[in-house]
Amino acid sequence: MRKAALWFGIAALLIVADYASKWLVLARIAPGERIEVTGFFNLVLVFNKGAAFSFLSTASGWQTPLFLAIAVAAAVLISVLLVRPTPSPVYRAALALILGGALGNAVDRLRFGQVVDFLDFHYLGWHWPAFNVADAAITVGALLLVAESFMHRDKGGSVHG
Repeated sequence: MRKAALWFGIAALLIVADYASKWLVLARIAPGERIEVTGFFNLVLVFNKGAAFSFLSTASGWQTPLFLAIAVAAAVLISVLLVRPTPSPVYRAALALILGGALGNAVDRLRFGQVVDFLDFHYLGWHWPAFNVADAAITVGALLLVAESFMHRDKGGSVHG
């Protein structure tokens, strides 16, 4: 359980960083406003009622409790996985990132009924959908899980624990 405390601490720090970044954006940027930072990156303030890439964002509101329930279920499952023994710190780091990100966005859904997004990357008029620190953590965590799954395979494809 002591080893798990480190990973829960990382998840908690991520929640704080996500909340602080959103608080700053909400305090300084008007909805829809775009502040150019570089030739490929803007700060914007947009609200997303949906999931990744605005999936279900135009639904009538039923999606908010659904996404909250998914976040809570994921947090419980990830918490169980974090306290179980595992030989891989990469696996635990991935889970901590996903946990912090899921709970960071859950805070927004509880407060606003939607998620605050503000990071806008673009190139030649093409914009990646705006996202936030929690979204980035979930993505990095998922990529780490995929990478970690390949780290413990032998040449025959079986997984070593």
